[in-house]
Order: sequence, then C-alpha cells, then structure tokens
Amino acid sequence: MLCGFSRMRIQCCIDGKLLSSLPPLSPISLPSPKEIHLWYVIPSEVKGESLMNKYMEILSPSEIEKVLSFRRDELRKSALLARALVRTTIARYQINSSVTPKSIMFRNNVHGKPEVDWPCSYNWEPPALHFNITHTSSLVACGVTINSPIGVDVEEKERTTKHNILTLARRYFSKHELEVLTAIGDPYIQQQEFIKLWTLKEAYVKALGKGFSGAPFKTFTIRLGSSIGEHFHPSQNSSAEASEIVVDPLDNTENLTSNWQFMLLEFASSHYVAICTEKDVKTKGDCNNNPMKLTVWKTIPFVEDSCVSGTDTVLKVCGLR
Repeated sequence: MLCGFSRMRIQCCIDGKLLSSLPPLSPISLPSPKEIHLWYVIPSEVKGESLMNKYMEILSPSEIEKVLSFRRDELRKSALLARALVRTTIARYQINSSVTPKSIMFRNNVHGKPEVDWPCSYNWEPPALHFNITHTSSLVACGVTINSPIGVDVEEKERTTKHNILTLARRYFSKHELEVLTAIGDPYIQQQEFIKLWTLKEAYVKALGKGFSGAPFKTFTIRLGSSIGEHFHPSQNSSAEASEIVVDPLDNTENLTSNWQFMLLEFASSHYVAICTEKDVKTKGDCNNNPMKLTVWKTIPFVEDSCVSGTDTVLKVCGLR
C-alpha cells in the first residue's frame, strides 16, 4: 500500500537518487484521427510497495507532493495511479526516442486542463495528441485522441449521494433534464439515469477544457436520443444501434458548441464511463459512414496490458454509432 512510503524514501524520489531500472512499456501506434484509445486501471488490483515505488519514480516533485497531500490511503493511491497512467500511456506511443514516462512535462490551459508540454525542436514536430484523465477510488482511466479534444469521466454505478436525486438535479441540471428525471417513477432507474447524465455532462465540460466554472451544468442540456426517460440497456455488440447523445447549449451561452459526439459505456458491470470528442467537420452528419473506433486496454503499468475491446468487460450503453 502507498502508506508504506516513508518520508525519507519520498525525499529520495524527489532528489532523483532512486535509480532502479524500469521495465519497458509495450509500444503502440498513435490512434488514427477517427479513433479513441482508452486505458484503465483497477486500483485494487495494483499491489506491492516495489511497484508503487516505480510509479513514484516517474512523477515530478510537484506531482509527488500533490499525491502526498491526500490524507486517506485510497485517495493517495488513486492520485498516484492517475499520474502514472497518464505518463506511461503517452510514453507508449514512441512519439520520440527521448520521450520517457519521467521526461514528459505538462502545462495547464487557462482553465486548468493539463496538456503535454512538448520540448522545442527544429527537426521534430510533435503530434496533435489530446488526453484526458478521470478517476475514482475504484477505477482510473485515460483517453487519448489525435486532432480532437477529448473529455472522459467515470462514475460508480452504485454511487450514493447525500442529497435527494431531484434536489441535486434542480441545482445542477437544465429544466429539460430535471423533467426527464422527474418523470421516472422507479427510484433505482431514476438514480441510474442521474448518474449517466452527470457522467456525460462531466465529459462534455472536460472536452471543452473549461472546467465546471467555465461551463456550468445548467448552461447546456444533454439529450439521450429517442430513449429519453427510459432505462438504457447495454449492448454487447459495439456496432449495434444505440441512442444518439446530443448536447444543446442554452440561450445566452457563449463559447459552448454542439459539434460534439458522445459514447456511454459500462465497465465490468460496476462503472459508467462517458467519452466526449469533437466531431470531424469534414464528416459532420455522416457518422454512420465514418464511425469512431474505440479500443480499450486494461493495464497495470510496467506489469501487464490486456485489450478488452469486444468483450463483456466493456459494453456500450449508448452514443457513437
């Protein structure tokens, strides 16, 4: 467990004195412009102090301090895995021979969304790689695209709330979304639809790169196609017909656009994962002829990787077709 780290050992990581060799990462090609790569980790399956040490070694000093700022062990572990997953995922793409998990640097946009801060070079032009990280204490995921901004959010299906679902919806959701939830009589289904909507709205805000304060949830509506107000049953066939998800910016809203496409997934029967990417303007309105491809890997960085696309582990609920 992460709590096994001593302050002395952490300081060695910060000073760069911990120089154990890191196992190689399996290389992979960059996603195509019409492809999404999604990598995820189950924190409960990542064990052993030596492996945690390896993850700490590839973090920057400021990241290490951020990880240690969490008091609860599970939060520290989740924060560590999130940062390690981003660094190892980007390094897999063999973008440049000098790019290693530890060498990657980041910068934040004006709203605080992290981006890769590629090194300047006269003989190398870095790719238009976009990524987004999301995590709970029970699942950490990182989405990667080329040329298109991406937002990813994950929530536990059995997530509980301190307040009544409709009370939260009145505070955060649009009038239409509140009406949809109010019309659902079954409390469990109502809760599930609330979680799905929340996850989709989070993914959209993260794709915009503006954060919650820059794009409050009440300023746009998520519409779940023809099945609004119904329970969405996941399909095992990723090419099966699925309800289209669209976003409608409301009146007097600046800098919010509707040129986005969504996918809502169910992971291991326990989590909802929402993905939002910008539509390719050249194929706008022609999604069936030019579908987005999703490839999903379950990983424990430096230990094992497994492609789980097309298995019962990843089920499409609704979204891209």
